[in-house]
Amino acid sequence: MELGEIVSVLLQGAVVTIQIVAMALPLAALMAFVFGLIRLYAPAPFKQLAIVYIEFFRGTSALIQLYWIYFVLPFFGVSIDALTAGVLALGLNIGAYGTEVVRGAIQAVPKGQYEASVALNFSASQRLVHIILPQALVNMIPPFGNLSIELVKSTSLVSLITIADLTFKAKSLADMTLQVGEIFGVVLVLYFAMAQCLSLFFRYLEKRLSRGLGRGGVN
Repeated sequence: MELGEIVSVLLQGAVVTIQIVAMALPLAALMAFVFGLIRLYAPAPFKQLAIVYIEFFRGTSALIQLYWIYFVLPFFGVSIDALTAGVLALGLNIGAYGTEVVRGAIQAVPKGQYEASVALNFSASQRLVHIILPQALVNMIPPFGNLSIELVKSTSLVSLITIADLTFKAKSLADMTLQVGEIFGVVLVLYFAMAQCLSLFFRYLEKRLSRGLGRGGVN
């Protein structure tokens, strides 16, 4: 099989991988922010719920979580298609790691910023939205960039539930042509390219969010 044909087939799988990342990443960000804020500000029962979510998804295998959502939930009357199962498993898993990023970034905002906002008679929500989060977001971007790259690499798991992503296409092609070196060489390049694109995006985002912020607070 010609290299051009191999690349063409693998690009089809790469498109599916990108679609999964595009859906799972917002879910992960949402879970990270919601449960990160719950850990910090919610009443005790809700904090315990957040801890259960975080520890469960960080403490168990992402592959087993995927299998549970796709293969086990139907026994309880909840049937989910393969794509949705993949997005849910990856989004919930990465989101659990992201909650600690959110919590840590908010706690890293200098104490003086809290005291100044209290002195200015800001409400708790005003403090969070106008003072704390703009500074915390800048600190969140680099670790969120790392987690997004981990998400890209984790998408290979969805090939095990028959989603025709990049890894699935590569394995199918390798079985059919036995051109293992060429195929997985291209796969390495494609995963690397996707990771680099995300890395550049988060660097750009960090630059943009940093504008207008002083070293210790809002200008």
